[in-house]
Parts: sequence; structure tokens; C-alpha cells
Amino acid sequence: MIDLSKNEARLKRAVQRAKERNIIIPTFKEMKNPELIPRVIKDKLKDVGLWDINPINLFRITWKNETVSQGGLYGETNYIELPKELTGINARIIGLVGKWFPTGSHKVGATFGCLVPRLVTGQFDPTSQKAVWPSTGNYCRGGAYNSALLGCKSIAILPEEMSQERFKWLSNIAGDVIKTPGCESNVKEIFDKCWELRKTRKDIVVFNQFDEFGNYLWHYTVTGNAAMDVLKMAISAKERFVGFIATSGSAGTVSGCGDYLKEFFPESKIAVGEALQCPTLLLNGFGGHQIEGIGDKHVPWIFNVRNTDLVIAIDDSDCMNLIRLFNELAGKEFLKKQGLPETLINNLSLMGISSVGNLIAAIKFSKYYELTSRDVILTVFADSMELYESRLEELKKTCGKYAERDAAKDYYRSLLGIKIDHILELSYYDRKRIHNLKYFTWIEQQGKNVNELNAQWHDYPDYWKSVQSKADEIDRLIENFNKKTGLY
Repeated sequence: MIDLSKNEARLKRAVQRAKERNIIIPTFKEMKNPELIPRVIKDKLKDVGLWDINPINLFRITWKNETVSQGGLYGETNYIELPKELTGINARIIGLVGKWFPTGSHKVGATFGCLVPRLVTGQFDPTSQKAVWPSTGNYCRGGAYNSALLGCKSIAILPEEMSQERFKWLSNIAGDVIKTPGCESNVKEIFDKCWELRKTRKDIVVFNQFDEFGNYLWHYTVTGNAAMDVLKMAISAKERFVGFIATSGSAGTVSGCGDYLKEFFPESKIAVGEALQCPTLLLNGFGGHQIEGIGDKHVPWIFNVRNTDLVIAIDDSDCMNLIRLFNELAGKEFLKKQGLPETLINNLSLMGISSVGNLIAAIKFSKYYELTSRDVILTVFADSMELYESRLEELKKTCGKYAERDAAKDYYRSLLGIKIDHILELSYYDRKRIHNLKYFTWIEQQGKNVNELNAQWHDYPDYWKSVQSKADEIDRLIENFNKKTGLY
């Protein structure tokens, strides 16, 4: 699942590359708790921008960065709470904020979890191999960024219909950018391109977020810990944590963080969101959609389906309506007239398209379970509208100028009017049905072992605990790697 066997010859070359480029690698412990980061590292960060291509920014792969673009250090976990006046529900919705990661998305952490274990074991040679990052957007951005920081060459693969911000930024960071046919839900085309590269090139290593357990492990260890920190700060003794909500994507967030939280709150629920236009989990369905950040038409290999409680489908038109309401001038003015404070209105841009999807799923979750003011729901706002400005421009061209009447319509229909349709509370056999869908992608198409597929289900929870236990071992390998460079 996470192979930590060593290749000493490649490891020696990786150490030398790190020494030459002054690369020091943070541990999982330091990403969870930046107070452990040495003062000498923090002093260097004071002169470095959040998105700069500088190896020291590896130490900004944490949920606890200061909310500044230049020279920031650390504070409490970044989150916002959305009040009843906005959501229309009594339950509290709290979202971890991903904007303040390098690249503006938490996916940079998931790519770290995939690349670094292979780097510090010598399984990946940065001097002779390229890291391939298949993705629907933010994962390949994070992968290309971490590759640049770690002295590796990279290839980014993503669908041609993704937002232009992604392609523009990648053109300056990734060694190669490959566009595949289709939109967000065209994941198989990305996988097909990976197989084509494997057959034609010997100098690549594919880091597929949908089957790399380093993705799951980073979210279990780092995102899970950040979520617990927020709950400890935000919840009073009279309140209760009732559920963690996240759209499917690669399932690293929903399963990794969700599994962590459920250990502490066994009565809580894990709810996974997906696009109604591509209801793979809900109906074994297919289709295209506009919720950038979540791939579909398959069940990720690293998705712990057996620990998941609900599937909630989200209409992508509601997401597109709300990004206009939250970010257009007329929308902001309308929200101000509804009595929402200006500070909250300004913070709504912290939610990108899939983050708005998480908000909608959280509202549906609350209405479905008839939650009260003592209940707290946690979700993730993985990225911000900084990565989707081109989508707003496209909406202006296709739908016209956004006016107050549009804002009122979207506020009452796509926010306060959210209903509890297209929700499936999973029984044992509902979960098994979804788990079984992995067979067609991962066994028939991608060559995985059917015995491991069965182990994910029948060896539950031991199979998943064996992954969760790897963080300390990886930290020891990172520490040894840093010592060999002589830089730390």
C-alpha cells in the first residue's frame, strides 16, 4: 500500500540533489504542529512569498499558515464559520480554509504525501526521472510545485476544459503540460494517457492521486489533526460534532480526514458529495459537470467506502449560481441588505467551486437530519475563487450582467431553497455496491490485485489502520534523509 523499501543507489543521488539545492524536507509532525519547526527555518520564511518557488516553502505545507501572501509564519488552523443568516439552517457549518497553502489549494499537501516517501527511500530518482501528476486540476498543480521545490522534473496531465488559471500557472512551473479530452469527469482519459506514457517512456514515475495511499495518509495525519484542532477551539461542552462533509475527488480528504475524526467521534457521520450531473456513487451514473475539483465515473482506490455513511448529490448549477452571488458586486450588495456583515461577505471568496459544493452538501446534510443549533458540521474549503476568475467572466458572457434580481433568485433558490433530494443514507449493501465498482476501474483497467480489493472490505478496519500507521516511519526516513544532506 505504501512501500517503504529502499533503493540505496537512487537514495544517494536524491540526497546529493537535495544538498546541492539546499532542500530540507519537513516531517508530518512539523506539518501538524509548526511550533516544532526550528527557528532557523522560520527566520528564512520571513523573506519568502507564499507561492515562491523556494524549497523553504515546503515548510508552508500546513493548515496553520498566517493569512498573508509574503513572509508569513504560523498561527491557529485556518477556518471560517458560516452563520444561519447565510445558510438558512440552525446547525453551525465550519470549513477549513485551503487558500493559504502554497498554490492556493490543500492538494499541495496530498502531493507531498505521495512524492516524499518515494524520494526519501530512493524509489524515485530526481536526477533521472520525471514525476507525472494526473489530475483534474489542483493535484497536478500541487505536484508540479512540489516537484520544483524538491528538485524534480514534472509532467502535469489534466482535462482540456479545466479553468484557464490552471493552465496559465502550470505553463511556468511544470516541465510539460498535457491536455486530455473532456471535462472534470473525464478521468479515464487521464489514466489512458498515463498508460501511454508508461509504454513509451522509461524515465517517468506516475503519482496517481486516486490510488496513492500517501494522499490518504497526509489527509488522515495532517488534515485530520487540523480538523480536531478546530473542533477543540470551536465547540462548547453543550454542542456536538455530527458530521464531516467533503466532495469525492480523489477521496483523500473525505476518507483520510473522515476516518481520523470518526475515531474520536464514532457516532458522527461521514458524507461524500458528488455532482448530480455525474451520480456515480448515487446511481452508478455518468455525465459531465462543472464542479471543478472532483473527478468522477469511478470510485477511487483509496476511498474507504465501508466507513462512509451518506452520498449527497449536488446540482452544479447551484454551485455556479452561488459563485456569482458570493463574488459579483450585485451579489455582495444583496447579501449586505440581508444583514450579513461585510467581513463575512468578503470571506465568501475563500470558497472555490467545489468548496461551494461542500457548503451545499453540508446544508443538505443538516436539513436531512433536522439538526439544531447545538450541532456542528465540519467541511473543507479546498481552494478559493482566486483559481476561478475566468469562470466568472465566462458566466458574464453567457448569462449576462449580474443584477440584484439575479442575486435574489440565487439566494432564495440555490441557497435557502436547498432541499434534501438526491441523498442516499448507506446501508451495508449500499456501501458494498459502491466498493464493488472499484473492480471495473482498478482490476480490469488498471491492473490492481483483486485480493487487495477484497482486503479493503473484509480486512476492515485493519487494512486501513496499516496505512494510517505509516506516518511515524516516514518521519524517521525524512529525518535520516535530512541528516545525510548535512543541512539540518
